[in-house]
Amino acid sequence: MGYAGGSKADPTYRDLGDHSETIQIDYDPAQISYQELLDVFWSSHSPTARPLSRQYASIIFYHTEEQKRLAEASRDREAAGSGTPIYTEIVPFAQFYLAETYHQKYRLQQVPALLREFRAVYPQDGEFVASTAAARVNGYLGGYGTLATLQAGIQDLGLSPAAQQKLLDLVSAGSP
Repeated sequence: MGYAGGSKADPTYRDLGDHSETIQIDYDPAQISYQELLDVFWSSHSPTARPLSRQYASIIFYHTEEQKRLAEASRDREAAGSGTPIYTEIVPFAQFYLAETYHQKYRLQQVPALLREFRAVYPQDGEFVASTAAARVNGYLGGYGTLATLQAGIQDLGLSPAAQQKLLDLVSAGSP
């Protein structure tokens, strides 16, 4: 989670300037394509809803002309399919500013027992924010991923048996 798209140097949640809240995704194109990421993007929000403010604007930041082309084509497909205006902007990437630690891994931070385990392994904020395992747990807690997928990979998350059970219980119940 972070901020991008504006001109203010070093934005913060309390002083965003003209930036928008966003995420930055590092991905392996051998595992998932940019087009597949765009498909997830379009299915994960309502691009026909006018943003309440610049802070919450729907934006795709592209890094290459090929990404721009694919993003515009996907936007045009969405517009044709919805029959209503699409408010998602497609703009060149300039810089990403990481949000404050308290904005990172939000769902995970709501479960103290799990958070304690990750903080024991990743005591530095940067390590915690960069943790793939913490990101995966945060996603499961947010309702992304299936119980079967979690069960198949839970041993790889570095959690104690008690924390594994807690996570399984929360995901099977459908909420943290």
